[in-house]
Amino acid sequence: KEEDFEIIDKKQLPDAAELRNEEKAKPEEARWSAPILSLARKASENLALSYGSALKSASLVGLVSKPGSSDSPAKTSTRCHTMEERANLMNMMKLSIKILIQSALSLGRTLDSDFPPLQQFFVVLEHCLKHGLKVKKTFIGQNKSFFGPLELVEKLCPEASDIATSVKNLPELKTAVGRGRAWLYLALMQKKLADYLKVLLDHKHLLSEFYEPDALMMEEEGAVIVGLLVGLNVIDANLCLKGEDLDSQVGVIDFSLYLKETQDNEGKQDGGITAVLDQKHYVEELNRHLSCTVADLQNKIDCLEKTNSKLQEELAAATDRIGSLQEEQQQLKQQNELIRERSEKSVEVTKEDTKVELDTYKQSRQGLDEMYSDVWKQLKEEKKIRLELEKELELQIGMKTEMEIAMKLLEKDTHEKQDTLVALRQQLEEVKAINLQMFHKSQNAECSLQQKTEAISSFEGKTNEMMSSMKRMEERLQQAEKARQAAEERCNKMKQELAGRLDACRQQMAQLDSKCSTLEKELKSEKEQRQTLQKELHQEKDATTLLKTELQQMEGLKKELRKLQDEKQQLKKVREEQEQALQEMGLHLSQSKLKMEDIKEVNKALKGHTWLKDDEATHCKQCKKEFSISRRKHHCRNCGDIFCNTCSSNELALPSYPKPVRVCDSCHTLLLQQCSSNSS
Repeated sequence: KEEDFEIIDKKQLPDAAELRNEEKAKPEEARWSAPILSLARKASENLALSYGSALKSASLVGLVSKPGSSDSPAKTSTRCHTMEERANLMNMMKLSIKILIQSALSLGRTLDSDFPPLQQFFVVLEHCLKHGLKVKKTFIGQNKSFFGPLELVEKLCPEASDIATSVKNLPELKTAVGRGRAWLYLALMQKKLADYLKVLLDHKHLLSEFYEPDALMMEEEGAVIVGLLVGLNVIDANLCLKGEDLDSQVGVIDFSLYLKETQDNEGKQDGGITAVLDQKHYVEELNRHLSCTVADLQNKIDCLEKTNSKLQEELAAATDRIGSLQEEQQQLKQQNELIRERSEKSVEVTKEDTKVELDTYKQSRQGLDEMYSDVWKQLKEEKKIRLELEKELELQIGMKTEMEIAMKLLEKDTHEKQDTLVALRQQLEEVKAINLQMFHKSQNAECSLQQKTEAISSFEGKTNEMMSSMKRMEERLQQAEKARQAAEERCNKMKQELAGRLDACRQQMAQLDSKCSTLEKELKSEKEQRQTLQKELHQEKDATTLLKTELQQMEGLKKELRKLQDEKQQLKKVREEQEQALQEMGLHLSQSKLKMEDIKEVNKALKGHTWLKDDEATHCKQCKKEFSISRRKHHCRNCGDIFCNTCSSNELALPSYPKPVRVCDSCHTLLLQQCSSNSS
């Protein structure tokens, strides 16, 4: 109420004819500025008319005070000057938008950065944004750029963050003016320039830091310009920021695009006003159309958000299942590793035991070889003694007849020795049988344990050597028996000659008795050694039985390993099936978004049928089998019920679908019957 406004009357302004006369009177050098001045005057006339009518209506209501108030005339002149600037900029903005839309629609293609109306539009918009900017003083100097308020859009509207980051990442832009121009280019390409500026106007308390109170962006003209910018969403622009020098461009308005040939009559002025009104009506219709489209898009967005929430829940459930399956896989892997470690440890322990047993076996074999060598030495000594005895008998044949009694005694001793030899032969045969049994067992052990083939082959060689040595012993015993038989025959022949030599022979027989006693002792020692050998053979038998049991244990471990391997393969198969099922679930989720609109159309076509939800069905309606990860759910597009893959593997073309879709078996038969009846 304290402010004073001056009402400008239309009569005070010059007419168009007077302006033309003045232009003719001017020299030719000043004619280039005539179009600019005429356009400015025309804009001022329009502003004066609109502003004067507004002030008159306000004065009638009582809002505007009369002239002659306390304010100074300088203030009123500055206010009028700023109001004229705002009106002129708004009119220029209307003209630039109108010409840009008309030229773009006439071309019918996307606009480039070289398009003159588009360049002039950005120049006019830059002048509008610079109007009333506050000057910020820094250490370098004064800074006055419109990129500061544009940076607020990133905070107020997170969708504009991409524009801000892309502008900041351009290395060619070095000044704030160039960044602001690039920001306007990108916002126009996104068709969101009006939305971003509207967000700024909604927060005028933030704009007050950058603009003066009477700036264009702080007044109602800014809202009008934002409303005009909505019409630019019809235009498609393709602006390349690379290679353009946005920092050093000079923003000069080219009025030649907006000027037309003036006529003497005032009909052209009315035509311009009608064009502006048509443009206003066009923009209003565009706004209505855009509001309707925005409402439709919001409804679609709500539907898509609901479907996305459902899909996200399904994805969360699927991820939980995947996590549980992965945990089970890790547990199974750990169990497999533990079983492997145990089996490896058991195999190592068995290997070490077999090595120790082989070492003990070799040591026992060495002891047996030593014993056999000692026996061989004793047999050689006995042979030598027997040879000496035969020599002595040959020398003493003719001594005495009393040798008969001694010979009888000797015969008895020989019979006893023969009995012992027979027993020894039996023992040798038993040893042979035992050796044969050991040989057969060693062959069986070779089949089961290939690792012990070398030890068994050495054992067979040693047993063969023992057999050969025993055969030699038997041959030598046979030779000794033959020699004894020959000696008996000689003794029978020499009985007659030994009658007189019995006395001497008795003495010698005593010596022989002593020697026989020593021989008997030696035979006893040999028996004891053989008994020890038999014990060692029994021990070897026990060792072979232990080896057999260990072999059986090894076979059992091998069977367990095979079972574990089979279980591992089965688990791998299950894991692969689960991964395939999860992949199919992912594909189903990705395809379900695309099929939602088709499903809505199908629901409209199938009003009589009810579409069964996935949560309500746990078993197949036809085969009554329970659904799982491998047995998935499938909807019949005809009846809406849920079936498994086997019960809904048929496909038919329905009237609500352009392509063949999945149908259950019962619907498939019914539809085929209907088709056959219709065709007949």
